[in-house]
Amino acid sequence: MAEVVNLNRFRKAKARTERERQAAENRVRFGRDKAEREADEREARRQKGRLDEKKLED
Repeated sequence: MAEVVNLNRFRKAKARTERERQAAENRVRFGRDKAEREADEREARRQKGRLDEKKLED
């Protein structure tokens, strides 16, 4: 026979794991110091510049 499951507990547990996943993602995205953010911005600008150099036409 199947086990009885409380749907409210199930929904709350699912929502809790989703919040924890989102929090972990935000820690990775926003939990960097200023030097790391600036280094990433410089790298993005450098890559964009290198790509623009390879354009054949405007």
